[in-house]
Amino acid sequence: MTQINTLEQVDFAQNNLEKHSVNVHKFGGSSLATPECIERVISIIRQHCQLNDIIVVSANGKTTDLLLSLHQLALSGELLDTSLALLKEQQSALIFALLNADNASRLAGELEQDINQLVAWLSDNPLAFESDILALGEVWSARLLSALLNERICRSYYLDARDFLVINNARECRVDNPVSQANLANSRQGQKLAVITGFICKDQAGNSCTLGRNGSDYSATILASLLSAKNVTLWTDVDGIYSADPRVVPAARKLHRLPNAVARELGRLGNPVLHKKTLQPLTDDFSGTGSHLHVASSFDTKAAATEIGEFGQIARQELSVTHLNDLLLVSCEALKGSVAADVIAELSPVYSDKKQGQLVILASQQQALTNALAVLGAEVIFTPVSLIAAVGYQVALRLDIYGRFKRALKNDRVLRFVNSKQEHSIIALLPQETTPELLNKVHHEIVKDARHLGLVVAGLGNIGQRFLELLPAQLARVPALENVHLVGLVSSKKALIHTDGLDVSSALADFSEQATDYTNQDLVSWLKHHPYDEMILVDITPSEAFSFLYDEFFDLGIHVIGANKWAASASTDTYRALKNKAGKSGSLWLGNTTVGAGLPVNYALDDLIYSGDQITEISGVFSGTLSWLFEHYDAQKPFSVLLKEALAQGITEPDPREDLSGRDVQRKLLILARAAGFELSLEDINCQNLVPESLQGLSTEAFLQQADALDGYFEQQYRQAKEQQACIRYIARFSLEQGKVKAGVSLEVLARDDAFANLTPCDNIFQIKSHWYRDNPLIIRGPGAGRDVTAGGLHSDLVKACRQLVNKQHQVTLKGIN
Repeated sequence: MTQINTLEQVDFAQNNLEKHSVNVHKFGGSSLATPECIERVISIIRQHCQLNDIIVVSANGKTTDLLLSLHQLALSGELLDTSLALLKEQQSALIFALLNADNASRLAGELEQDINQLVAWLSDNPLAFESDILALGEVWSARLLSALLNERICRSYYLDARDFLVINNARECRVDNPVSQANLANSRQGQKLAVITGFICKDQAGNSCTLGRNGSDYSATILASLLSAKNVTLWTDVDGIYSADPRVVPAARKLHRLPNAVARELGRLGNPVLHKKTLQPLTDDFSGTGSHLHVASSFDTKAAATEIGEFGQIARQELSVTHLNDLLLVSCEALKGSVAADVIAELSPVYSDKKQGQLVILASQQQALTNALAVLGAEVIFTPVSLIAAVGYQVALRLDIYGRFKRALKNDRVLRFVNSKQEHSIIALLPQETTPELLNKVHHEIVKDARHLGLVVAGLGNIGQRFLELLPAQLARVPALENVHLVGLVSSKKALIHTDGLDVSSALADFSEQATDYTNQDLVSWLKHHPYDEMILVDITPSEAFSFLYDEFFDLGIHVIGANKWAASASTDTYRALKNKAGKSGSLWLGNTTVGAGLPVNYALDDLIYSGDQITEISGVFSGTLSWLFEHYDAQKPFSVLLKEALAQGITEPDPREDLSGRDVQRKLLILARAAGFELSLEDINCQNLVPESLQGLSTEAFLQQADALDGYFEQQYRQAKEQQACIRYIARFSLEQGKVKAGVSLEVLARDDAFANLTPCDNIFQIKSHWYRDNPLIIRGPGAGRDVTAGGLHSDLVKACRQLVNKQHQVTLKGIN
């Protein structure tokens, strides 16, 4: 739902707003119930709306219920005074709490006139004026919000939908699109934000009508169709559509993207948020624009909305379970004939079988069906039933899901299993009520493995390419990665993001052909609106600038697997802030490959710390490059010659001074010390730079030309060590002694039998001492660099992250309901 220009920029971009596509924003009654709620709505409009957008409103809070109660009281001849006083008091309280004195006085006067008219309708002929009476709630809500927008944000006006929206009749509520579209075009005012009443309209004879309960949602999608709107957002009291009613099924998960056909089936079969008419104008859109519907929470605007539209294969894998109680199975011989078609058109039954002469209808429709069949004199049998259904794209054709659904109900009484005509649901008709226990059981069996994890890989160099080469086989054989979808590849300048997933077998080739330029904020913006249960970003870049984005990633709840050392070795304040933010948002931050490539040194430290041990010392050879150099150096050839050989073989960095400076080892020691629970900064770690000052400021080319200046120092160090039957190695050491921390990296003289002295060239070795490993240290040794081991280490972190995330539950936002 990214907006190009929102009302926050209206003073700067007002003349350009009309050029952008229209979006419709609908606010439900719970979103407008109190002054505090309306203040939130004002903030949402400021942040998310353009001047040419449409705002559709329901009546404030329970206003419609109160008006309906007044109508019922009038029909029964009971006194109205108390309810009328309460109605007026509630509306007046909203007006005077929100508006300035002049506007409050004006709206209060208009409210007084409306109350007088209401009294006249109730006294005269309440039955004839039912729709006019119920329409008052939306009129008051739209009038108040428009006045408030005029005060706070921009010029605004409100429209009574009865001035333009025409339907054929109150029973079918079929919109006369050409007439309504022309009327709406004539009613709109330029350079003003329109607030339009939901729920109400007029028929072709000009009589007031309502669109039924939850009709404001239907109004919003009707307007989207009439205006060829790009998006419709239903701002409501829940933060999306769930795989089951989250009030009943605590394990329900949000469905981030739903195909239109699946959403319509959910609405038809009892989803508590979607209603069957809501989607009809979008899926039967005569304008052909293909609008997308979003369901978002006005109580939690940071929560990702559910989007409904046309999507690819990943969205089509979504599954959910819904149910309906208070149903009737109708059996009648007359329903085998042509009568069935008329009844189906009239009542839209949940299920019909013309061959058997059976329908399943809502219990509330019993009288209407009885009246329709009475003229035929046919015997009708009504049997109370309920239904429970598995809903998903062509789910009836997915034999595995069908089997699991039946197995989940094997110990329950089921009258029959039936498929919807569109094959998007499997329905079980039950002779008893669907209980919460049954709903939870079926949901567990059907939806347990449907969690979708998005994966973005940043950094497509040597290691990044190897990571992607290994990915197809990993996805195929590791169960924890079953629902991982590669959705993005990012290099330093180009990106390829595909919400519906990239083909992992051709991802690099597709990147070469399709990637486009991007900015970091482009990436953050996409991640902000990603449609997955969780998003994992694998950072294989060497970029400090890219690590600065971690703060925003963690803000968004993005999980980071990093081979990038910059963030993990940042300043103490920055590192602490990142850790705190990741913890607060629930983001995982794994970085085993920041030290030791794929060696499990970080895992070992984590395990010891979480188990209650206390680390007292970490030491070893942490640089594969320096390991190779000093395992090979024997003073038979100059050190500079050996260094250039290592450079030619790709063992050193392009500028070997990066290795010889010790900074990389210093950062690795800092990362491990922090992992062990100590708060250090780089400045706390002494670092011996093996490059003399005279060579430090030169260009790489000049340094290599003068590298023989290194030879004398290293030959001297080697020969002095040899005289002691010892050797030289570049060692990192951290220790805790009597409460004092000591840390440094430097060239040391070691005995020939020292654990650090006899390594396979390029190997790393890590020695860990703790209370448990005091006398016999824990040693981890192996390749500290290399394409396969580093890429493998990243895959190890990915599997670990997925295992932690598979059962993660998000707090469901149900402000208005709870």
